[in-house]
Amino acid sequence: MTDGARARQREQTKRTLLRVGRRLFATHGYAAVGLAEIVHTAGVTKGALYHHFAGKADLFRAVLEHVQQEVAQKVAATADAEDDPWEQLTAGCRAFLTASTDPDVQQIMLIDGPAVLGWSEWRALDEAASARHLAEALTTLVEEGIITPQPVEPLTHLLSGAMNEAALWLARSTDPGDLDDTWIALSQMLQALRLEPAQAAAATD
Repeated sequence: MTDGARARQREQTKRTLLRVGRRLFATHGYAAVGLAEIVHTAGVTKGALYHHFAGKADLFRAVLEHVQQEVAQKVAATADAEDDPWEQLTAGCRAFLTASTDPDVQQIMLIDGPAVLGWSEWRALDEAASARHLAEALTTLVEEGIITPQPVEPLTHLLSGAMNEAALWLARSTDPGDLDDTWIALSQMLQALRLEPAQAAAATD
């Protein structure tokens, strides 16, 4: 086997482990999935898994990163579909809440993520995946005089924290109407940041 073929085989094994790990973690939860089940389902040896990951927690971390990146991409795509900066912010925030109701996202990103990795690491991964887009949107809104001039970094953390807390709550909710109620509450919070047209004009003078 050539070096190129071995590299492709290793990459294929890694993708298989990520795919199988994601399915098992989402279906059964992290605690209920063992390494033996993962490698058996993936059709690989434990040695192959340890070649790519330090263990189950490391595989889970990689799966979580993929899930967070997918959510961030969905949010960014939804926001970018809007032309108005304010609509970009609100569409992106709503897309995040909607994405957080997906069962796979709930189990991996919201339920097991903080429990397995700890809050600090989970929060750091979340910031790397999503907070940058939120900060960029808020910076544009401040620069264009659409929201009250203020430091963007603390505002980003406040809004991100509020949405993450809402998403964590929704992950444990059994009432389908809670998503709409959460969006109503969040949209009112966002609206409170927005300047009236006369104020916005004065802010950009």
